[in-house]
Amino acid sequence: MVGGPTPAPPAFVVEVEKRADEIVRAAEALHLDGSTYQGAGEGVQTAYVPGGMFLYLTVARHECVYILQVTAWPT
Repeated sequence: MVGGPTPAPPAFVVEVEKRADEIVRAAEALHLDGSTYQGAGEGVQTAYVPGGMFLYLTVARHECVYILQVTAWPT
């Protein structure tokens, strides 16, 4: 969801989407069958993109990457 009292700039949202796609592809390659994954997760991680950053959590057993928080730098 993008919005709120001060919505993020559209170019920043595009950068977040591109980086999130890369993270998903990397997780798919690392965990070929995530539903049977038994190890500990990597925890919350930070990704920096032009214009800001976002926090995400990869849950292999859910076969999902959750975007937890998105922060655009002030302009």
